[in-house]
Amino acid sequence: MTTHSATAARVRTGGPREDGPKILEHVMGWTLVMVVAMLITQLGLL
Repeated sequence: MTTHSATAARVRTGGPREDGPKILEHVMGWTLVMVVAMLITQLGLL
């Protein structure tokens, strides 16, 4: 088995080159930022 055939048999697990719904990823990222900001504010850490 050559190096090329060994790497071609691997299953892709995602990463920067995988195409997907970028708007959903963007919205979920900003939602996480807002949740963390609200948690910090509620706990009085800011």
